Amino acid sequence: MTAIYTFDVFSSLDGFGSISGGDWGGYWGKQGPELLAHRLAQYNAEQRMVFGATTYRDFVQMLTPGAEDPDARDPWVTRMRSLPLTVVSNTLEEPLDWPNATVARGNAVDVVARLKEESDVPLRSHGSLSMNRALMAAGLVDRVQVTIFPVITGQTGDAPIFKGAADFDLELIETRTLDGRTQELIYRPTLHV
Repeated sequence: MTAIYTFDVFSSLDGFGSISGGDWGGYWGKQGPELLAHRLAQYNAEQRMVFGATTYRDFVQMLTPGAEDPDARDPWVTRMRSLPLTVVSNTLEEPLDWPNATVARGNAVDVVARLKEESDVPLRSHGSLSMNRALMAAGLVDRVQVTIFPVITGQTGDAPIFKGAADFDLELIETRTLDGRTQELIYRPTLHV
């Protein structure tokens, strides 16, 4: 039996994963207690994280002492950092500045296919947009979990989540509203042919 792989991503309503400039702050300034408690509950489950090298570097920079974003130290992020992590990279060297992290060299599709076969726990990736687009195209993503924050970032939006992705049909398998404003949608993707 293969492990379930979830591509977990935050998004503005217009499909951007982050911003460049502006004064939004973390979570686009829309986090609330229900969202943070829900995220912590999701990350309390045993699982293995999978990042690409860029996302790994971004998280390490964000989580260093003295970093500007206080939201980076929310309890769910602290819990995520304690989970085992595989970083898919042909450039990073061990040891990594992350507890229980290893580097897996090679093509992300090959690495994740092997992880899905070998892992005793579910796999989850938060971010790693280009890697996860490739994994979706290869049929390795079982769940796409999109948390949509109630903002449109037409002027400051950066990192379009699905830009350049293949076409997919999505089966909605779970939905919830958090703090009365933020939507979490979980889909089962199928390559559209």
